[in-house]
Amino acid sequence: MNWMQLMLSANETNNASNYLPIVLQIVFAGGFVAFMILVSSFLGPKRKTDDKLATFASGIPTHGDARSPMAIKFFLIAILFVLFDVEVIFFYPYAVNFKSLGWNGLMEVILFVGFFLVGFIYIIKKGALKWED
Repeated sequence: MNWMQLMLSANETNNASNYLPIVLQIVFAGGFVAFMILVSSFLGPKRKTDDKLATFASGIPTHGDARSPMAIKFFLIAILFVLFDVEVIFFYPYAVNFKSLGWNGLMEVILFVGFFLVGFIYIIKKGALKWED
């Protein structure tokens, strides 16, 4: 059998009727979800009390305004964490291919770590990680 006959036989077996069970399953699942939402909205309780309408935050009573100012240190630490966390992710491809990369790969990784080390030293010198004001 050559490749043209294989393609023709594949096209003959691959038609829309083969997808009918998948379409029926999707329609049935969507219909079941819609039916259950409608039934629960009609049969479910509809008591609106002050306790049910109050804001719930993990059992902790709410206090103050949500728009109160927050120290920029939280955001700075979070961004620095993401920056140095992403650096660690780039070590994985090197670890997988370190034999094939050879000495050139080792020098490139040392250069990569060097750049981030310079950035880390700069962050330390600027006092970005000092929590006290």
